Amino acid sequence: MIAQLTIAERRLALSILVAVALCGLLLTVAGQGDPIGVHGLIFLAAGVAGIFVVIAGYLSPEPSAERLQSYYDEPTKFGIAMAMAWAVVGLFVGDWVAWLLVYPELTFDAGWASFGRIRPIHTTGVIFGFGGNALIATSFYVVQRTSRARLPDQLSPWFVLLGYNLFCLIAVTGYMMGITQSKEYAEPEWYADIWLVVVWVTYFILYVRTLARRKEPHIYVSNWYYMAFILVVAILHIVNNLAMPISLGQAKSYSAFSGVQDAMTQWWYGHNAVAFFLTAGFLGMMYYYLPKRADRPIYSYRMSIISFWGITFFYMWAGSHHLHYTALPQWVQSLGVTFSVMLLVPSWASAGNALLTLNGAWDKVRDDATLRFMMVAAVFYGLSTFEGSFMAIRQVNALSHYTDWTVGHVHAGALGWVAMITFGAIYATVPWLWKRKAMYSAGLVEVHFWLALAGTVIYVFSMWNSGIIQGLMWRTYNESGTLAYSFLDSLVAMRPYYIARAIGGLLFLIGALVGCYNIWMTVRAAHLHDPAADSSVPVPAPAHQPGE
Repeated sequence: MIAQLTIAERRLALSILVAVALCGLLLTVAGQGDPIGVHGLIFLAAGVAGIFVVIAGYLSPEPSAERLQSYYDEPTKFGIAMAMAWAVVGLFVGDWVAWLLVYPELTFDAGWASFGRIRPIHTTGVIFGFGGNALIATSFYVVQRTSRARLPDQLSPWFVLLGYNLFCLIAVTGYMMGITQSKEYAEPEWYADIWLVVVWVTYFILYVRTLARRKEPHIYVSNWYYMAFILVVAILHIVNNLAMPISLGQAKSYSAFSGVQDAMTQWWYGHNAVAFFLTAGFLGMMYYYLPKRADRPIYSYRMSIISFWGITFFYMWAGSHHLHYTALPQWVQSLGVTFSVMLLVPSWASAGNALLTLNGAWDKVRDDATLRFMMVAAVFYGLSTFEGSFMAIRQVNALSHYTDWTVGHVHAGALGWVAMITFGAIYATVPWLWKRKAMYSAGLVEVHFWLALAGTVIYVFSMWNSGIIQGLMWRTYNESGTLAYSFLDSLVAMRPYYIARAIGGLLFLIGALVGCYNIWMTVRAAHLHDPAADSSVPVPAPAHQPGE
């Protein structure tokens, strides 16, 4: 990696790493006796390790100018590897959490292993570790191909990927020590937030710089979605995490918001994180990889642009539907309902656009499990967006909220939409990057597909049943006007569904492990049979021509 950097970039990298190490040293010294000191050591270790790596390759010859004639794909390769690693970690912890709800004794006599601490490890691992790395890696790949332009430098992509994974590591270890802002997504504390802002702004600048250098005059629709994802996530993160630390030597901080304002800010952040992190970014992925894999033009390019602006505008106002029957003003709740229902139009436009693109290519869907991943993802996207709009209606929400129905809805989107489109994109990208005709084993891709689909269906249906039964039991009254069932009665009724949920999660985890093995063998075969497999791919014609 260091040999790919210019001399000036090596100097800059060394300066950045020294600054990271000094900040880590400051946090370590100031935070003695506080969990922040542990994170200071992690920053210090990362900075020092990076310094040694840079120094080891510092005197390597200046890279050839010929590199500028080819795409820069090494960061994408690293991002794919990290995405799959985080997928295994996040899914393993998630299934552990699921089994804990069935057998609470499946834990250790240690604070870090409690449900409240490992649950956010699962969400951070799968959303930010798996999903975030996949989005960054594929965005680097897609923006170069659709712009016919190389990434503008070699250092920024590595800073974004390594810095982002350092943030994920800080977040996960912080949860194990009980460091959290105690919000829905259990965000890490102030110093990790500041670090992520630096990394994310660098990411946005890098993406815009690449587009500014494009040789293709048209900005392909995937880039619109990726840019919306990058820009809006930055805004959401900064506003939601405005806080005042107690001191530089303590992890504890106080939010800038309180009461119902804090709740509204949190769900403005939370629902738009779903909108722009878990929807817009992955739609950008879908709009490139699905037509490319199917070898078909997008059914309607115009529809994709209209859908983009509809999703971007409507989603911003929908977060308040999470706060029905609370102190939030009624008109704000109604605003959330209205825009949530309206969201169905642009959302189904994208899902329909994807499925209609496959007209004339259904034989490929039948024979190609990679394309089938993407097709099923589009189906689950349409299903999840309909369900989300339906659940936002106040009367439906009265039954669904605080029940496992919401958990089923979330995982229909997370497993059926996000994970499926990501696995499809990765299976398409890996042979392209490592110059192989196909994955190591098409049969293992099939196995992964059916394991993932079975796991998703079992998980989602068990939580739908569990949630509806919960909601009905909690609102059933007897003739004397008191509750007919105790909370304990509802827990007993949930146990069979919790067992099914854990089995579904286990199937999905096994599928991810199969995928890791298949990817590893594909990369290994590339290096065994082609010593030059690491060389960059020459710049070809753009992957998609603009227009319909």
